[in-house]
Amino acid sequence: MKALDRFVIKSFIGPLVLTFFIVLIILLLQFLWMYIDELAGKGLSAGILAELLFQFSLSFVPTALPLAILLAALMSFGNMGEYGELTALKSSGIPLQRIMRSLIIVIALLVLVSFYFSNYVLPYSNRQARSLLYDIRRKRPDINLQAGTFNNDIDGFSIKISSKDPATNRLDGLLIYDHRSKNGNVSVTHADSGYIKITSDETGMIMQLFNGYSYNEIEEKNVSYDNRKLPARRDSFEEEIIILSLSGFDLERSGNELFKSNSWMLNLSQLSFFADSLMKDHEDKSETMFGEYRDSKLFIEQNPIKIYEEKAETENQNNTVVFNPVEIFDTLTTSSKTMIVQRSIETMREAGNFISSSSETMKINIRQVKKYEIDWHKKLTLPFACLIFFFIGAPLGAIIRKGGLGTPSIISIFFFVIWYVISLSAEKLVEEGLVGAIPGMWASSYILLPVGIFLTYKASTDSVIMNVDTYLQFFRNIKDFISGKSFRRKLRKHNNNNDGEK
Repeated sequence: MKALDRFVIKSFIGPLVLTFFIVLIILLLQFLWMYIDELAGKGLSAGILAELLFQFSLSFVPTALPLAILLAALMSFGNMGEYGELTALKSSGIPLQRIMRSLIIVIALLVLVSFYFSNYVLPYSNRQARSLLYDIRRKRPDINLQAGTFNNDIDGFSIKISSKDPATNRLDGLLIYDHRSKNGNVSVTHADSGYIKITSDETGMIMQLFNGYSYNEIEEKNVSYDNRKLPARRDSFEEEIIILSLSGFDLERSGNELFKSNSWMLNLSQLSFFADSLMKDHEDKSETMFGEYRDSKLFIEQNPIKIYEEKAETENQNNTVVFNPVEIFDTLTTSSKTMIVQRSIETMREAGNFISSSSETMKINIRQVKKYEIDWHKKLTLPFACLIFFFIGAPLGAIIRKGGLGTPSIISIFFFVIWYVISLSAEKLVEEGLVGAIPGMWASSYILLPVGIFLTYKASTDSVIMNVDTYLQFFRNIKDFISGKSFRRKLRKHNNNNDGEK
């Protein structure tokens, strides 16, 4: 490897690593913001949270990498331009394409890495992350006793406290209803104070109560509800220990088989298989559904005109007369005509309802097929975006000649938003069946790739496309043209030239 290549790669790798982790952290913070309500109060261990964040961070790699490449390319080439390194290289006869050559190889390797993540790592990490998030959602919240309110998190118990000392965990004015017998409030315990302790294996809770009493109603057998005397037993205590099970608070892992058919959890070959299977199933169901309706009594035998036509044909089997339904209808009595019209309206209404419901079912099936096709193309468009963003970022950095995070960040966000909006809009169109999967999912590439090629060409020829004065003059020319100043100026110049010649 030549010194130039080592220098360029070294200038690029540092910003790439920095920006990649910045983008990844931003995506993780966005995830936490979305699911913070579902994670809070669950008493999750640090290991569970670390596993969840790790799995989601892996799933964010294909999305974070293109933006990181765009930022890194802008920063590295902007720094080289700002410090005159690009100028020195170009003055020595080295074109921009030669400077970018080594990085193109690096980006090609990153494209392969991104594809590997999208096709192999992403399905696994999505299964693990979504499965863990599903289990966390099912996990009961951690015990959180609030003063003045009843807490029903523990099965069979309702607990209320008057106050709580956060420093010592001392509880005052405890009122505990035991509903394990499911007979109402027949067992009540009151204590002046107490403490709550979790066992070392976190499977139980110990409540240590002081200076209180317990009230228990005695069940009367073979006594009607109206004749009950409701005898009760009241026991006082100076100290009492109540042990409660916390098994319902454990995090139960369900495994990832529940999400194995989700499009996010499949690789290219699996997506193709599911898409083809669903399409074939859709075609078979459509043919079966409409075939059964076409051949049903509703379509044939309940058609009144058809009935009378077949009846007439049966009575005239030996004749070759062609019977006209309208003529047959005219020969009928008024009551028969009314019956036929009513039955025809009913038949058409049933047919309309059938077609409407069947169409909705077919739309749902097609939308599901489109979802698999969308995710199939995403596994290719995301890696390809790395290449596109490099050819946007590198020449732009060489043109603007500004390093750091300020200007490159603004430009990167601008292009990334454009790419994201185009991709999201096209995805919706594909899902609705308005455009095909190939033109829709590759729309952002079709639009931004020419932009990258144009910027690379302009940077190679040292264009002044980022010169503000150039654009201001362009808009002034447009304004003058609209107002007629341009024409008058040319006419005045022409007249002056003619006067000079005279």
